[in-house]
Amino acid sequence: MPTLHLICGLAGAGKSTLAKQLEHQLPALRLTPDEWLARLSLDGHDIEKRAIVETMQWEIAARALTLGIDVILENGFWTRRDRDDFRARAALVGAKTKLYFLDVPRDELWRRIALRNETSPDTFKIKETDLNEWLTWFEPPTEDERAE
Repeated sequence: MPTLHLICGLAGAGKSTLAKQLEHQLPALRLTPDEWLARLSLDGHDIEKRAIVETMQWEIAARALTLGIDVILENGFWTRRDRDDFRARAALVGAKTKLYFLDVPRDELWRRIALRNETSPDTFKIKETDLNEWLTWFEPPTEDERAE
């Protein structure tokens, strides 16, 4: 049975690193909104454009899962609602899901983001105020979600 791998965590948590490792280990199709937005020279903070890219990526993911191919989505999945939604979508196409939660302390997240801001010209710049705001939005997965 194909698996939809959901990478959950805030900016700087290591989602891309894990997704790239899984892509080769499993193997699986990896779909990452930030990479598409950057490639299209779009603002990574543009919520409307991000939603369009994520919709397109889901269409590709659903087809791949239907064909029996594992898929990795690196959307962050900041809320229980998002995670539940994608679990339901996977079930509709006959796939199971696996959640990977990257739980990194706030100060380490900021250290990584600040370093990335300085050294990676191809990534979207993130301000510390952005991180602080996102921390108030983020809903860590509950124990029942992690036990899947």
